[in-house]
This record gives sequence, structure tokens and C-alpha cells, in this order.
Amino acid sequence: MKQERLSVDVAIVGAGPAGLSAAGAAARSGATGAIVDDNPRAGGQIWRQAVDATPAPAAAERLAVLRRPNVTHLAATRIVAETQPGTLLLEDDERGLLLEFRTLIVCSGARELLLPFPGWTLPGVTGAGGLQALIKYGLDVRGQRIVIAGSGPLLLASAATARHAGARVSHVLEQAAWRDVAGFGAGLWRWPSKLAQAAKLATAVYRPDAYVVEAFGDQRLERVRIRQGEREYEVDCDRLACGFGLVPNTVLPSHLGCRIEHGAVVVDAHQRTSRDGCFAAGECTGVGGSELAMVEGEIAGHAAIGQTAPLAALVEQRARWQAFADAVRERFAIREPIRRLARPDTLLCRCEDVRYDAVAPAHGWTAAKLQTRCGMGACQGRVCGAAAHALFGWTAPAPRTPLVPARVGTLMLDDTDMASCDGV
Repeated sequence: MKQERLSVDVAIVGAGPAGLSAAGAAARSGATGAIVDDNPRAGGQIWRQAVDATPAPAAAERLAVLRRPNVTHLAATRIVAETQPGTLLLEDDERGLLLEFRTLIVCSGARELLLPFPGWTLPGVTGAGGLQALIKYGLDVRGQRIVIAGSGPLLLASAATARHAGARVSHVLEQAAWRDVAGFGAGLWRWPSKLAQAAKLATAVYRPDAYVVEAFGDQRLERVRIRQGEREYEVDCDRLACGFGLVPNTVLPSHLGCRIEHGAVVVDAHQRTSRDGCFAAGECTGVGGSELAMVEGEIAGHAAIGQTAPLAALVEQRARWQAFADAVRERFAIREPIRRLARPDTLLCRCEDVRYDAVAPAHGWTAAKLQTRCGMGACQGRVCGAAAHALFGWTAPAPRTPLVPARVGTLMLDDTDMASCDGV
């Protein structure tokens, strides 16, 4: 197996809006940088697109950093572990790699929150963001009847993507109450671009105070039962896309020893974490949308190389978009009926077929894993762990290495055997 070492000034984890913005800010000064991302193409979840698609202007501007000679893009590359301070062990399909850096910026993004309800594991049921990603990567949904449900602005974006791909979106169900949705809409004048976006995505099938109670089907999804206000009814459908917003991806920051509070990485005014030489930006510090992520990324990129002049203006921009993020979090908070949808026999951990009633009596996440194998399957708790945190308030301990499945050859890399590949 080919083995290498790469040394740079700044290592950036994540090639989404925050990571690309951080890389651009740092690279303009002449600093060498490496962007590590486990996806084959840059852009993150929000700018995910087909190979032949034309990126949006904001995406195109930031993707241009990948063409800079002092930036290396390590696509489809996974972080296995931190071997020592200032060195990450990486792996792609062909090689193991030691990445050495002076400063690290973590932009690890977020994951969709999936909460259990009867029938949620049926084929044809995905997350709202998951359906959007599948369509962007070529899933054919032409003519299919789709119900989209859950919480937050992502539902409207997912519905628009499905309609554009030829699907028949019959319902967009928002669990938040009418008063919260109306209050959120009434405040959008403070962010004109978001107001315009909401107007563009608006649909007549949007229903606040509504959610899916149960999904039905023999071999795959056939219909869903919906509760809207005090009324319940059933709707035939081919697909259900149900997601309850996003949660920060803190696996790497937690592994690095960064302080985590309320499920997100704690940072100071210039995006510094509690660990020396480590910054964080974007959704891993709190879910707030691409605009906030881009500003945070720029702040982190400048601060990481000691450029203080641009920071004051950027911090002011961040406050504006942080206010939008706070409004989303307040107005679309998950209500208690959603937390009670699972029945005793509903699966909480789909990888290991662990039922809700087997997990609920445990005194915490570690106890649940030891007693039931919850979180020990293929996803390593990335789905059920987030659900358990939302349902029970459990916090998982810092992950152990390796962070992802890795080849033995990668795990056995020795500094003395490395072929040096310093610089970019």
C-alpha cells in the first residue's frame, strides 16, 4: 500500500461552505493548506451536485480555492485518528497518509436527525436531507408520490428538489405549531435573501402542526398516517422523507479533546476551540445555515494564520447570521409529541435491531451499548446516538480510535517508514 506524509501550514477538515471559506482565507496569504473531506467532490451537503451541474455563484466562488497551487484537496479521504499533536492519520482507497500541520480548522458539518416512529425503517423511508442528496446523485423519482415531514427549513428545500426532479409532492408536514411558523415568517424581513428564498420555495401543500404518526407497508412503504392538529388521516405514497433538522457532527472535535457543550463545539469570538492550535467553524459549532458557516470559516481562516485586520467586520456579519440561526432553533424546536412517537417495539437502533423498550430503561448511552449493543453496528451510533440524545438527553463519550474502519496497513504506519512529501 502506498504511504506518504504531507506537511502544511493549515489543515482544514471538511470541504463544505465553512471549510472552503476557511481554506480561501488562509490560502490568500500564501499559507499552504490541505482540505480533507470524505466525499468524492467538494461542496458539502448543501452544495452537493451532479458532476455535470453548474454550481451556484456562492459555491463557485469558494470552490475556486481548490485550483490554488498552495492548496491540496484530499477528496474521498477519511480521518482515522490523531497519532500525535499536529498529525492526523488519513486513508483513502489507495493509501495511508500522515498529514502534519501547524494549525487545524475543523469544519465537520452536521448530520440529519432521524427520530424513531412505527415504520421508520421500511424501504422507501429516508431523511428529508437524505432524499435530497439521493436525488442530486441521480435517484429517479419521476412520477413518485412523496410525503416530506419533520421540522425546519430543510423540508421546503427537499420538496423543491423532489418537484424539480419530477416527483409529486403531496404533503410537506412541519411539526412546529402555526404560531411559531408564522412568527418565523414575520421576522424574515431582517434577512432579505432568506425572505426571497422562502417565497421561492413556498408550496400550497405545506402544513404546520402536522407530522407522520406511522408508516405502513409489507415489503416497502405504501402509505402513512398523518396527524394534523386534532385530526388523523392516511395518505398513499411511494416515499416518505422525514427529518427533524440537523445536529452538529462532533466526532473529530470530541476525539481531539475540544470542549463540547449542548452538542456543539465551543469556540471563542475568533472560532478558537479549547485546544491550542485548533479552530472550528460551521455546523459543528452549532447549526446555522450556509451563510453563517461561510462567515465563520473566513474568521477561522484569517485567525489561524494570525491575520486580525479583517476580523472585526466578519464578526459583525456573523452576529447577523447567528440571529437567524437562533430564530430557526427557537421556532422549530422539536415538540414533545414527536418524542413520544416510538412504541415499545419500535426499533431505535436499526443496525443491531434494538428496540426502544430495550434501550429506554438504561441509565445512559454507555450502559445502553453494553446491555443491548445499541450503537455498535455499521453506523457506530451516528443515527441512534443522535436520536438517544434527543429522546433521553444522553451524551456519548469521546470516540475511540480508529474513528472509521481502516486497513491494517494504515493502522501500522510508522513515521520512520514514511516517504516524505513535504509541502504542497
